[in-house]
Amino acid sequence: MMIFHEDLDTGTVRSYIRSRKIRLAGNMKLKIYGNLSCKSGKRMDRKNRVFFASEEEAIRENFRPCGHCLKEKYKVWKDGSFSRTN
Repeated sequence: MMIFHEDLDTGTVRSYIRSRKIRLAGNMKLKIYGNLSCKSGKRMDRKNRVFFASEEEAIRENFRPCGHCLKEKYKVWKDGSFSRTN
């Protein structure tokens, strides 16, 4: 289930990260997902940020891997061989 950042306060976000309910972040506008520590992801507006529990969840929502923090997965996606099973 995709979680919208603007629906959460800072304490809840931290709690979800600690409990592993949130593992990845995505940009709703650009449909890109990546690691929580990604510098590109940290710069995005809160209103555009969503969270995912798993990579499979992000892919199901039609997000693509980040070219900065998930370089290898991004290359596979860009080459066209990325699928829901990668």
